[in-house]
Amino acid sequence: MWTVLLLISSNVFMTIAWYGHLRFKGFPLWLVILVSWVIALPEYALQVPANRMGHGQFSASQLKIIQEVISLTVFFIFAAIYLGEKPTLKTGVAAILLIGAVVIAFWDDGKAN
Repeated sequence: MWTVLLLISSNVFMTIAWYGHLRFKGFPLWLVILVSWVIALPEYALQVPANRMGHGQFSASQLKIIQEVISLTVFFIFAAIYLGEKPTLKTGVAAILLIGAVVIAFWDDGKAN
């Protein structure tokens, strides 16, 4: 559970660092890069422990898939709320396919990994 909570938290920071500046296009690029790096630093402080704690309970591939689903979920919410971008049918279908990827990655076929 801590792994997932840390991954969610880290992705909130990273999404803000990567996309938060899109509403501030009048600022110089160097300043946007600097602020983004400052915002991203806590992301690393959360992501690294999440992967360390989660590895063993999950394979590295499963951790990456979890992270990507969280990343896109956080981004879709951020884009809708902060950027005012409405979800489309295509993004909905993409989200369903991501859920399918998670199901496949975690499918227990009775064989050792």
